Amino acid sequence: MKKILGMIMICSVLILSACGGTSSSSGGEEGKKVIEFWHIDPGEKEKVYKEAVAKFEEKHPDVKVKMLRIPNDAYKQKLSVSMSGGNAPDVFHSWGGGWLNKFVKQDKVLDITSSIDKSHFNELALDNAIFNNKVYGLPLGLSIDVVFYNKEIFDKYGLEEPKTYQEWLNIINTLNENDVIPIALANKTKWPGAYYLMNFASRIAGPELFDSAFHRKGKGFDDEAYVQAGQYIQEMVEKDAFNEGFNGVPYDAGRGRQLLYSGQAAMMDMTISFLNNVRTEAPEFEKKLDFFVFPTIEGGKGNRSQLGAATGPVWSVSKNSKHPELATELIKELTSEETARNYTDRTGSLTAVKGVVPSDDFTKQFYDVVQKATHLQMPYDQTLPSELAELHKDTTQAIFGLGMTPKEAAEKMEKKAKEVLE
Repeated sequence: MKKILGMIMICSVLILSACGGTSSSSGGEEGKKVIEFWHIDPGEKEKVYKEAVAKFEEKHPDVKVKMLRIPNDAYKQKLSVSMSGGNAPDVFHSWGGGWLNKFVKQDKVLDITSSIDKSHFNELALDNAIFNNKVYGLPLGLSIDVVFYNKEIFDKYGLEEPKTYQEWLNIINTLNENDVIPIALANKTKWPGAYYLMNFASRIAGPELFDSAFHRKGKGFDDEAYVQAGQYIQEMVEKDAFNEGFNGVPYDAGRGRQLLYSGQAAMMDMTISFLNNVRTEAPEFEKKLDFFVFPTIEGGKGNRSQLGAATGPVWSVSKNSKHPELATELIKELTSEETARNYTDRTGSLTAVKGVVPSDDFTKQFYDVVQKATHLQMPYDQTLPSELAELHKDTTQAIFGLGMTPKEAAEKMEKKAKEVLE
């Protein structure tokens, strides 16, 4: 009987130990509080985040941060499901804008206004995470989109960086004549192709066009400039500017980038995160790499000082976090000056933290372009409400696929904008 009672007591202890769990954010590993932290970045960026997390854990020895990296293309859906299910991570990656605001409107994101110093950040970048004068995220990265190219291929065929669209078409023709894919495009996930529509529209009508359509001030998404932007895209498709099957190629898988690394393609319009990809995937390619700003359109109102830009990562705290103060301290560590300097110097990225000038020569070129910028246009799909943002990506992909006319796409966008924005 004593043996039986002893066994029962031992089993009870084991069961209680198991119930102590290590994954609950209220209990934690070995009695520690656990902060769940989700992000999307591989390579050197992830290393920078890990170093910031390690520093945070040193300051808070009773806390364990559990990091989870989720590839970009799967991340949005996974986070949306977690948010709606009430089990979101304590700290999560966003891009600010309409995408973050969607969760703010659902009361899923913590208001951190009173806990942070606004002057620590680039004002425009921080504005992308402010809604109703309240701060819901801290931006670490500030990006621009440019056209990267292989200097070796350009030199081989006597090509120079194009300043106008017509010069760009001439380059495309020359490359096709020499069996080189002019531009690599991986547009299955739709956002890479969206840069073309945004850039063409801005070059044709100036950056005021989007502000007018978004804020319903007069010009709409069916404006002739949007139709013309789609026509330029279809002209490029018809001139074989892109690799075959581009609408079926996912960006994260890296097939589009491999076309550049291997010399099969000469150019790619992409955010400056591409440099981080190069340094992770094909570091020897960097010596061949250069970039130019999206060309102008003859007679257009836009110019090359007006850039497509984005914030990201923007770190936010879930409102249902059991440790909101600690989670807020973590995102402050993830946007500290030290973290920002490591981020920009080691990953080829710009930072939204003020006063951090890149020491890396290549990244300094991006920084110089931004310093001369007169306007930074945040991506439509990160600014518009989600329903309209998805339609923007869908219709733009259809324009690329020649399955929809630019006029039809513009009319669909304007019809939905009247439903969603008015």
